[in-house]
Amino acid sequence: MSNKAIILLSGGLDCVVSLALVKEICSDILALTFNYGQKSFLAEKDSAEKIAQYYNIKHEIVDLPWLAKISTSSLNNNLDIPKIDFENLSEFINSKSASNSVWVPNRNGLFANIAATYAEALNYDSIIIGANKEEAVVFKDNSAEFINAINKSFENSLNSPVMLIAPLIDANKTDIVKIGLELNIPFHLIHSCYSLNDKHCGECESCARLKRALVENNAYEILDKIFN
Repeated sequence: MSNKAIILLSGGLDCVVSLALVKEICSDILALTFNYGQKSFLAEKDSAEKIAQYYNIKHEIVDLPWLAKISTSSLNNNLDIPKIDFENLSEFINSKSASNSVWVPNRNGLFANIAATYAEALNYDSIIIGANKEEAVVFKDNSAEFINAINKSFENSLNSPVMLIAPLIDANKTDIVKIGLELNIPFHLIHSCYSLNDKHCGECESCARLKRALVENNAYEILDKIFN
């Protein structure tokens, strides 16, 4: 990995911790934030902009209005986003209907390929994604198999060597929060919520995962700041 990387930056926990890790070895980082009609876009955009400024990196918004038109996901549709308390998260994520509700077709594959286009055109050789072991259980586009498959496809779709890298691929959310604490990431700037609100709703699956990870790290002060 060289000192030039593109990061997929939604403003959430995983990508911010990934950014903090990469920032230690990369001097030239471009963050891409995607607008695919998700309910949380304005909050994600605000968070991503502040995080990019915090880490002094370049930042661009990529608009994908057509994805909202064809998607049936509750993330970018009028459907209600499923709610869950973090104590019942394990049972909730075993529900196929719950994961199907927030699934956006080929989202990470699309993001990775758009980032690869940027990478080849602008002479970057790495793309950083916050994929991790915990979410790979439910979302196959967070898995190591997905990362490997995308990298294999890049061999035939690009003229320059570009690698998709997931620094947290072997970590769960509790591990990721622990790393974030060690790296002193700006937890007050992250936005890991699916909802339309500017603040974390505390009830969606993403909020539940974050809550559980903070509790398991005894990071109650941060939890209180994020959710209250």
